[in-house]
Amino acid sequence: MPRMSEAEKQKSHERIIDAAARLFRKNGISATSVSDVMQAAGLTQGGFYRHFASKEDLVAAAFERSADELLYKAEGGTAGEKRADYIAKYLSTGHVADPGQGCPFAANGSEVTRLGDCVRSEASDAIKRISAMLNSTEDKTADDGVATLALLVGTITLARLAQSDAEATQIVEAGKVAINRLNEAPLG
Repeated sequence: MPRMSEAEKQKSHERIIDAAARLFRKNGISATSVSDVMQAAGLTQGGFYRHFASKEDLVAAAFERSADELLYKAEGGTAGEKRADYIAKYLSTGHVADPGQGCPFAANGSEVTRLGDCVRSEASDAIKRISAMLNSTEDKTADDGVATLALLVGTITLARLAQSDAEATQIVEAGKVAINRLNEAPLG
């Protein structure tokens, strides 16, 4: 069998990360095996270790990919427009209903806290990147973006626990109110 070219290897590597990012968010990290990821990527399980030293290394790469996907979804010309678009997309019924395409913090946050430094470091970097984008104005502190992210993640997490669509909608609407109040609050 001929060896894989570097381009083919990179393409396979990206497919593994994409599959892992989706499956980890949809099913959970511990409930998703390397075999599940490789099957979803259309590759054999034996090839996994040519791409990653461990499942934890894959989790870190998948977390980064998931966070990047969230950032890239924000549209708009100005920072304020991007922020508003991000929040609107984040606090949507589609995001509540489809964890596999959503936020890695809401889907996997509690699991990540029990993983190694490489995964927690990636999560910390993602918090910083997303929080920076969520800062509402240049006049506010970095805590504004972190507070907004915390409200977003908490809102989606609670909405996914709801027993009905009506309850989930009520939680999402309450999250929107809280974010609006945060943005109106004076500094200090």
